[in-house]
Amino acid sequence: MFFCTHVGWRWSVAVAVALALAACSHGADDAAQAKPAVIEDHGLLRVPEGSPLRNELVVQAVQMHQAPHSMTFPASIEADPARTATILPPLTGKVVALKVGLGDHVTRGQVLALIDSGDFAQAYADVEKARDALDLSNKALARARGVQAAGGAAVKDLESAQSGYRQALAEFNRAQARLVSLGGTSGPQAAPWMQVTAPSSGYVTALSIAPGAYVNDASAAMMTISNLDTVWITASVPESDAGMIGKGQQVDATLAAYPDQLFHGVVSFVSPVLQPDTRRDLVRIAIANLDGKLKPNMFANARFDIPQPAQVFVPESALLMNNDSTSVFVEISPWTFERRTVEPGYDETQGTRILHGLRPGDRVIVKGGVLLND
Repeated sequence: MFFCTHVGWRWSVAVAVALALAACSHGADDAAQAKPAVIEDHGLLRVPEGSPLRNELVVQAVQMHQAPHSMTFPASIEADPARTATILPPLTGKVVALKVGLGDHVTRGQVLALIDSGDFAQAYADVEKARDALDLSNKALARARGVQAAGGAAVKDLESAQSGYRQALAEFNRAQARLVSLGGTSGPQAAPWMQVTAPSSGYVTALSIAPGAYVNDASAAMMTISNLDTVWITASVPESDAGMIGKGQQVDATLAAYPDQLFHGVVSFVSPVLQPDTRRDLVRIAIANLDGKLKPNMFANARFDIPQPAQVFVPESALLMNNDSTSVFVEISPWTFERRTVEPGYDETQGTRILHGLRPGDRVIVKGGVLLND
């Protein structure tokens, strides 16, 4: 009984050992048959045939593109200085009537205000006195000519009469020109008040007088009229980017008030002096505004397309970050890749510019490179 049991135990052990050896032999065969997904060979990465990575990696040849670089700067709407008129009082006096209000649209020649001015009345009086002196000198000249024709006057008397007439005529013309410049009319005085008229069409964008107020400072503005058919979009360009902006460049602008609309214009003015407090350059873009949608002091974003030389572009998915460097995988032979450090430039809608590290025609991994990066 004991013998049989001992034999059975030995047989069981033999079977277990045989099974274990068989299992080890089978595992070794599987390990021998398994192939690595990628093989590293002296710094090169080779994806062997049958590797599942071949279905994950996308390789494309890089191309040269000549695309402008877009830069966006903060901006605001301003009235065109060449279309903005500051209205000063021609003379001091009292505002008898104010014919317009803040925000009103006015046309050229429209009466803006009436001012009761003693100096304006004096201008009319100067014209009347000059006219009377001219009439008197004209009669004196006529008499001198008559006497001269009759042989009873000396030449010097005629010359004196002619000189008096010319001086009287010059004084009359001066007095009349001054009256017209003050808004008066030649001839008899038509109104006792001086009329202030609009020098151009536009909107009253500033107003600093009221009926009954006294205008005592002829250098203080009464109001401002701005023609808003064309406005400025004034962009603030940092000092580091000022050298890339020039007159005549195309600009697209967007405004918070009209997020779905793009406004087009060209650079009309680049300030030759930086703003001392912000270290920024003011760049003005002329924009047509016939519908009046653009209002001064609105905020905007101005996008400039900066011309660039032809450069290599790659999709952003091709770039791999390694510590402080950026690299791509370049195919040097079929399914064999090397890591190459590149210097990226600006991110554009077509991809990323590569300033250094790649040449046209280089084939790079544009999708799945992170699998090799690991």
